[in-house]
Amino acid sequence: MTFNLQTLTPKVYDRHCHWMRCALGEAEQAGAAGDVPVGAVVVDGMGQLIAQGGNRKERDRNPTAHAEILVIQAASQRLQTWRLEDCTLYVTLEPCPMCTGAILQARLGLLVYGTDDPKTGTIRSLLNLPDHSCSNHRLPVLAGIEAAACRAQLSQWFAQRRRG
Repeated sequence: MTFNLQTLTPKVYDRHCHWMRCALGEAEQAGAAGDVPVGAVVVDGMGQLIAQGGNRKERDRNPTAHAEILVIQAASQRLQTWRLEDCTLYVTLEPCPMCTGAILQARLGLLVYGTDDPKTGTIRSLLNLPDHSCSNHRLPVLAGIEAAACRAQLSQWFAQRRRG
């Protein structure tokens, strides 16, 4: 189930923008450390920050160290449950197949992402895993929050890597 940006109240939209800007900060740190700048945060149903982080594939030399995986693990540890149905995950880039699988397994209450990923995105771009018959969880999704900032951050990071 996809939410439409136009149907959000200004207060709800501002709240989503706030948390996406926090995820952008995590992405900035990841990029500065040599990882692809993707950041994520998990917020509980009361609006409290539960976990935050950015990509760590290069630093950890771990192909599964995507921002989404790391914050889902941290949130599950903090809340002492793998069921995160009262939580919202904010991530700057549309999740890949691995991360989408973890998001579905965690039973997250809402996924909010910034910009589409035309190469590996499996929420809406290449595949729609949340709405696929193989999915055991119907994931509400809101896409496009701070999309321009998320897209620009990634584009600038990759352009700098190509130059350097």
